[in-house]
Amino acid sequence: MRKVMLFCSLLFCLTWPVQALPEINAMAPLIVRERSEFQHQLKVAKKLGITAISVDVWWGLVEQAGDQQFVWHYYDDVFSDIRAAGLKIIPIMAFHQCGGNVGDDCDIPLPGWIWTHYQRKGIAPDDLRYQSEDGNTANETLSLWSDELVKNQYIEFMQAFATRYQTIATDFVELNISMGPAGELRYPSYNSHDGVAAAFPSRGRFQAYSLLSRTDFQLWLEQRYQNIATLNSGWGTAYQNFTEIALPLSWDQAIASNQHLTEPSRQDFLQWYHQALVAHGARMLRYAEYAFQQLPAEIPLGFKIPGIHWTINSDIGARTAELAAGIIDANAAFSSTPEPGYQQIIALAAPKAKQPRKVVVHFTALEMSDEPEGEAGSMPSTLVNWIGAEARRQGVILKGENALAAGLYHAEGWSNLQQVLRNGNYQGLTLLRLNDIVENPLAVATLQQLQPGF
Repeated sequence: MRKVMLFCSLLFCLTWPVQALPEINAMAPLIVRERSEFQHQLKVAKKLGITAISVDVWWGLVEQAGDQQFVWHYYDDVFSDIRAAGLKIIPIMAFHQCGGNVGDDCDIPLPGWIWTHYQRKGIAPDDLRYQSEDGNTANETLSLWSDELVKNQYIEFMQAFATRYQTIATDFVELNISMGPAGELRYPSYNSHDGVAAAFPSRGRFQAYSLLSRTDFQLWLEQRYQNIATLNSGWGTAYQNFTEIALPLSWDQAIASNQHLTEPSRQDFLQWYHQALVAHGARMLRYAEYAFQQLPAEIPLGFKIPGIHWTINSDIGARTAELAAGIIDANAAFSSTPEPGYQQIIALAAPKAKQPRKVVVHFTALEMSDEPEGEAGSMPSTLVNWIGAEARRQGVILKGENALAAGLYHAEGWSNLQQVLRNGNYQGLTLLRLNDIVENPLAVATLQQLQPGF
């Protein structure tokens, strides 16, 4: 089989089969400030073989003035520039704030009016926010427990987008849906509102301590146990009714003694917590399918799963970072054998799902190497392979991303990307970020070999 040589150094050589070159896309800047510079970067990206540009369509930018007051001029210009360069577009319905995450150089909060929009229904602003086990609240996204309250806002925004850009929809290769902080399907378990206690490489903090989440937990328990006597028998408690049940606290102590894996109340909490996130993902896909009815059905939906790769190999509290983020089934932590635990979250995109459109899963951390013996107990490469194997098993379309821009400046990062795309069931790659490609000699030299006429 003839190979295309991408880039060689003393450390490695990148090659792909000619007939199986991966789809390579790039992320636009979080916000385009210098349009002429952006236009130049797009032209270079096109010559390097980039196929499409993903663009965050910030809810807080478009609808900041008030409910259903949409201003699209910025995106008119951005999309025009991308199309003029001969590139396709991957719009991201960005229902999260811009700012506060690694690499963010912007400040676009959620529409300010959303926090008070439901007060007439008795819903206080903090009821719409995630609240952590430490009592801190997050502003980056709306809590998933407010989905049914705010679903019309999500749908109206997507419908307005579809109406505005229906005439250029043939240039959309995917409609990606933000489902949480940084646009990822997760809880804000390691975000700045919880300070250093939640920062990498800690376990993070559970985010289910609002009024709405507590009520949902109580209802879930009632459905599970049917009567309070059955719950008391299983938990060893003496509650009189389900409304007395509080959410478990003191997680540090419980994790230190592995009680989070043995106490029935905490086991139930962890299962409910994960299932609530999966249900949120299903709702967001359902809202998007409804809102985008006027757009061609061959344009798939997409969503992103974060690569939370730390604490996987920890001696104490293994996989607790993934548990706090809600992305794995708790049975994976309960199991004495290696168990990925991503079955339910990947199943959101399985062909058997009810959405008429196909759904693409995106997973991050493709450029990273395992460091199981380090402080973080970090195993991103193992995690990437787990996700690939599960997507293959379920017949899911899977694409990848590098987690950090720094990975594109090192030979090891490119070597890891190559290995995953050749052997890991990943059907495409979106590189973080446009300027880290076209202004990066290593990236240019690597990708340039795909385009001999460059």
